Parts: sequence; C-alpha cells; structure tokens
Amino acid sequence: MVSRSVIVTGGAGDIGLAVAHGFAREGAAILLVDARPAPDEALAALVSEGAREAKAITADVGDPQAVAEAVETACDAFGGLDVIVNVAGMMIYRPIVELEAADWRRLLDVNLVGAALFTGHAFRRMKPGGCVINIASVHARRTSPLVAPYAAAKAALVSFTRSAAIEGKPLGLRVNAILPGAIDTTMLRDSPNIRSGAEVIDPADLGQPEDVAALAVFLASDAARFITGEDIVADGGRMGRL
Repeated sequence: MVSRSVIVTGGAGDIGLAVAHGFAREGAAILLVDARPAPDEALAALVSEGAREAKAITADVGDPQAVAEAVETACDAFGGLDVIVNVAGMMIYRPIVELEAADWRRLLDVNLVGAALFTGHAFRRMKPGGCVINIASVHARRTSPLVAPYAAAKAALVSFTRSAAIEGKPLGLRVNAILPGAIDTTMLRDSPNIRSGAEVIDPADLGQPEDVAALAVFLASDAARFITGEDIVADGGRMGRL
C-alpha cells in the first residue's frame, strides 16, 4: 500500500478514523472527507503513524459537487487516486408511519448515493489496480425496528457493490463491501434501541473499529486481488447463530 492515495469518507468518525490509521501504517496518502471538520491533531496522528500525507475536507457526501471536489482535491494533492473507502453513514430512529419523504431521501443520499457518486469518479480517475470498499451493515441482511431507511439503503449499497464490481472489472478495478455488526462506536452507543434496552448486545459480539479497518486494508491489498463483488460480514459470528 506504500505510496497509494486513499479517500476515506466519514473520516472524522470512529470507523473512518480507524480505517485511515490502518492505511497510514501502510504509508498511504490520505484524504478524510466528513460533514464534520477533522481536528488538526487527527491529521498529525496519521502522519506520525506513517501516512505519506494527510489532509481533510468538510463535505456533504450527498452533494454531487462536493463529491467531485473531494476527488479533485485528492488527485491534485496526491497525484492520483488508488482507493476509496466509503464509510460515511447516518441513521434515524423512527417508525415507518412517521417517516417523511425527506427522511428517506436524506438517508439514501448519505448511505447510498454518496458512495455511488464516489465510485463513478473512481471509475473515471483510477488506474487499473484501484479499488472501492463500501462499508455497509449487517442491517442489509437482518435488521431491527425503527431503522427502515438505513437498512434499505445499506441493502441497496450491497446490491450496488455487485453491479459496480461487474462494471469495474474491465477497467481493472475492484469493488467490495464490508457488513459490520455491532461495533463500539458513538453511533452505536447513542442508539435509542441500545439506550432503552430494546436491543441488548453480548460483549462477546461487540467489535472494535479496528476490526473493520483491518478488513478494509486487506481488501485494498494485492493479497485480495482476486476478490471483487463480495459483501463480507464482520460481526463476530453474531448472525450465524440460531
């Protein structure tokens, strides 16, 4: 991974930062893209860990112009683009009967459309050997109450990953998805389902952001050159039990 350039969306969040640190240890140049500003100390930490360079921009991944500018920033700063990890995501907790059209559109924009737009730019700008990794969710397969737009968007992201892998293959580009389970993040801890006790997670089933990051780094490596179009669950075996 040395000398490669990487965009990580949702880069100011727990999983996004862990992914960035994983690539930093490989010597990559990294651009963090997030709706929230990334603190300077976060960028300094990436460089101290081995990143060739680390930059950040504040952008809404659901905004096509912001996506285009993010890709342009990475290409200009790093001399090209090799990897995109689409981590950016959001949830709302509301029953279907209370959801407005704007709720559906916003969650689809952040959880699906942003990743699709970044992938389109990747196909136009990446050289053979590049890859896109989409962070979906186990909610794409099995879900819980009150998160219908999130689950639907993540299921669509998995389907999009398969389509993108088919179209990317002639270009020499790979596309895969990771489906994390319960990961120890702010998003999980702030979940009303968790806070109310409606959903209880066995500590043995709780993963760390670094678990997702390690899989992303592997999928971007030459060791995974024959893997594309896959959706890989990382949930500690939680879904595999009866």
